Amino acid sequence: MKKENMNKKAVCIMSGGMDSTLSAYMMQEEGYEIVAVHFNYNQRTQQKELSCFEAVCEKLNVKEKYVLDMSFFKDLGASALTDSTIDVPTTGVEDGVPVTYVPFRNGIFLSMAAAIAEKESASVISIGVVEEDSSGYPDCRESYILSMQNAINLGTKDETNIEITMPLVRLKKSQIVQKSLELSVPLELTWSCYKNEEKACGVCDSCRLRLNGFKLAGVIDPISYE
Repeated sequence: MKKENMNKKAVCIMSGGMDSTLSAYMMQEEGYEIVAVHFNYNQRTQQKELSCFEAVCEKLNVKEKYVLDMSFFKDLGASALTDSTIDVPTTGVEDGVPVTYVPFRNGIFLSMAAAIAEKESASVISIGVVEEDSSGYPDCRESYILSMQNAINLGTKDETNIEITMPLVRLKKSQIVQKSLELSVPLELTWSCYKNEEKACGVCDSCRLRLNGFKLAGVIDPISYE
């Protein structure tokens, strides 16, 4: 644990997935006190993601956590994750922005995280975006996140100086698996599937990326698949 970060807080956006869970573990490894933030936005796997978030927070011994209702995303629609009339694609990762993209989701999440960070006097917001190995989401790009950091600091108190850290942004999924194993991240408590809450479908973009990451890392994914 690095002494210079003692008593410093990091607001960690945590979906219950593998990437954001590893990001939170990395922040704790660096000596930050974790303020965990989870968003319920009427996504298909909302209950499963929430239960994973709670289980991970327990493992991390998180003392301060926020679970925020963002149900207006369902009213907005325009995504297979929030609109049941749009099918989740299962034919493989394709070029371009997929229908599972939720319009400006990370921008809204980061805005809420910034409000929490200012309230909690946190110096860091952690988000588990992955640029190179992602599903083509425009709000996962490093350049975008950095521009949000600038906007957040312009729109908060002068004494507020928030860094948005993206510890995984340049990693491949296989590297994320390897790093998770190094830090003893409880991958069995994480969830990536876009479709199911009982057993992962194994064929949506998120499942395919996750499974391929485990395959390349040479280890078996501990969660259950159909």
